[in-house]
Amino acid sequence: MTKKIAFKTLGCRLNLFETDSLASEFAKKDYQIVDFSEKADVYVINTCTVTSMSDQKSRRVINQAGRKKEDGITIVTGCMATNYKEQLEKNENIDYVVDNDHKTSVLSIAEAHFNGKSVSDEDFQKDLFNYEPAEETFHTRSFIKIQDGCDNFCTFCIIPKVRGRATSRPVKDVLNNIRKVVEFGYKEIIITGVNIGRYSYEGTDFESLVEQMLEIPGDFRIRISSIEPDGYTDSFFRLFKHPKLAPHMHICLQSGSEEILLKMRRMYTAKLFKKMADKLEELYPDFSLTTDIIVGFPGETDQLFQETVEMAKSIGFGHIHTFKYSVRKGTRAERLPNHVDEKEKNRRGEIIRKISEKTRLEHRNKFIGKQQRVLVQKILENGYARGFGEHYLPVIIEETDLETNTFYNVNIYKLIEKGEPTLLGKLIN
Repeated sequence: MTKKIAFKTLGCRLNLFETDSLASEFAKKDYQIVDFSEKADVYVINTCTVTSMSDQKSRRVINQAGRKKEDGITIVTGCMATNYKEQLEKNENIDYVVDNDHKTSVLSIAEAHFNGKSVSDEDFQKDLFNYEPAEETFHTRSFIKIQDGCDNFCTFCIIPKVRGRATSRPVKDVLNNIRKVVEFGYKEIIITGVNIGRYSYEGTDFESLVEQMLEIPGDFRIRISSIEPDGYTDSFFRLFKHPKLAPHMHICLQSGSEEILLKMRRMYTAKLFKKMADKLEELYPDFSLTTDIIVGFPGETDQLFQETVEMAKSIGFGHIHTFKYSVRKGTRAERLPNHVDEKEKNRRGEIIRKISEKTRLEHRNKFIGKQQRVLVQKILENGYARGFGEHYLPVIIEETDLETNTFYNVNIYKLIEKGEPTLLGKLIN
């Protein structure tokens, strides 16, 4: 009898890539993939632990699975599984805890269980990159992992603890993965990892890797996911002139204050970040630059916070992901003096969110009267199509009988400002 399996992914795009690959492997073994709300024989939860809120969400999902599983099993993997492994192994709602180093063994663990064997993740070899290209995923876009781990050791972050030191995937494997998913029919490839800008494998750096990706034949585009502002050269920025490289990057600012960046132990200055943003604006006036900002970091005074406010206004980001500083046990920031109270964090977070709403509208309004190449992801109830343009802006195409996972050239004529600001467009005849 066919077994049913359900997946739940929390956190970053790296987790999304790994879940897609695991799901594809289970599907090849004739498991039926069902929604996480349904009854299943296996529940796989790929967790996040980057903030205390992430921990809460992960625990909530684990408990939900435990209440539903009956005769099935629950496998918890991901960063929380690495960070709290011993604690989670005592949780009666969990049958197996699989850390990040052994995540590729999830299928083998499930198969062993149903064959009556008692195993643990430690019985299998560690492997960060042994993920098969996913033919069927939960997305219309394909995530490609090129790197794992981080050597930066920011004072607020536990990623080096749960993902390990920076390791890069072999160039050949990365390029073969992209060729394979293009053969599967994917039109957008999202490059992901923990610190992808630090990619380095046998003399190939990130810029050289992207150049080789762009040489792969086929009708697809490449999008760079979240990346650190590590001082990119003009030659790297000029790669965005290539029609296959989407003119959008999510570069993590975190703070506009030089003093706070030093306390965070970030590997750049606010001045350098502004210089990079200005260069992108000079080369590509419509470039979509989005970012992360942390408010309420220990020692952030009103004056230092104001420096972040001014930076956010000056650059005019397409969107800002705003986070309240969250204490992570074992990090150096936990021991820093002058922690900011929650009420003040909330106030500052609201200020940044309002700036983000304003600059996001200003950015999207710039596209009225211009063209976008939209990859359709969904057909709406009224028959219109919804997708994303090359600048990672949501677009509704006011045409019917369009197909998902297909590119369409669209004239943008209006912006709907309610809710998620969305561009409206019509096909170019």
